[in-house]
Amino acid sequence: MRFIVSTSTLLKQLQSVSGALSNSTVLPILENFLFEIKDGNLTISATDLQTSMTTSLTVEAKENGRIAIPSRILLETLKSLPEQPVTFSVDDSTFAIEISAGDGKYKLSGENGEDFPKIPVVENASSVNLPASVLAEAINKTIFAVSNDELRPAMTGVFCQLTTDSLTFVATDAHKLVRYRRKDAKAAATTSFILPKKALTLLKSALPTDDVNVSVEYNSTSAFFKFGNINMVCRLIDERYPDYEAVIPLNNPNKLSIDRQAFLGSLSRVAIYANKTTHQVRLKINGSELNISSEDIDFANEAHERLSCQYEGDDMEIGFNARFLIEMLKNLACEEVSLEMSTPNRAGLLLPQGGDENEDVLMLVMPVMLNSYA
Repeated sequence: MRFIVSTSTLLKQLQSVSGALSNSTVLPILENFLFEIKDGNLTISATDLQTSMTTSLTVEAKENGRIAIPSRILLETLKSLPEQPVTFSVDDSTFAIEISAGDGKYKLSGENGEDFPKIPVVENASSVNLPASVLAEAINKTIFAVSNDELRPAMTGVFCQLTTDSLTFVATDAHKLVRYRRKDAKAAATTSFILPKKALTLLKSALPTDDVNVSVEYNSTSAFFKFGNINMVCRLIDERYPDYEAVIPLNNPNKLSIDRQAFLGSLSRVAIYANKTTHQVRLKINGSELNISSEDIDFANEAHERLSCQYEGDDMEIGFNARFLIEMLKNLACEEVSLEMSTPNRAGLLLPQGGDENEDVLMLVMPVMLNSYA
């Protein structure tokens, strides 16, 4: 088998799917890219058995064939070569590969492409189409709130609820929760599933910046994403997602409105002086004044800042983990945010003000018990 392709074109395609590679010691073939040539079209696949990605490009080739090529050495070789045509010659009986580029020749050992795991195909799937920008925004707004706790597998992914009038994406780690809803996207039938974090991270980096259409197909075990010349399939998390609606407080009479950047800047500075274990900051609201403070008794560190705000409700004092609030504020793009609260021991809701009318973002953060410094 022999084919010719440009270094930069091949490298770009390999990098777009390389995130799906595995460092499996149990199945070493998962450290390889699968190259399949059919009628001058090269399909490249990478998989870790949970998530698989494929891409395709046109090459100069007379024969069809398939070979598994070690990913690390191939990527490093292509990165170090200037832009030029490279010729791959594969011995179909020994799986030896020779790469010729300019005056250089590089030899490496491949593996039998027939031994590469089969990439799942779509069967009995429903589908929904989304603009790439909507999907990217949904991932960006939720993925930071996903749990890393393997003992609660349902929470290690993003919960997707598809209905006939909206799409909802939810992520939580039991300390914070994000619900991102799109009213301008809908499915033909109501369903729900949990997408794993790794697949969403790969999707996030692979999605194009121009607003192409992404076809999302799903059945009871897997979800398939198609855009441009990239296909991705991931196994769904087969767990029941917790009833997140039950934890969202409905009656929050105390409403604080504030400039997002000013709030974020103030929290970021005050958090430097907070206890390194709890990251606790104290919000004290009196009328139109918000006092943010932190203290680390062990090192005699403390910080206080005062911001002006709009506030409706009773004066109150509430503690939060600063890292959670900072993360949430960074993942919003609006100018103003409101923080809605009921009591110091109930969850607070962080909501963007203004913005896209088709977008409904709700972020929930659990309070922390205040210690007794003044």
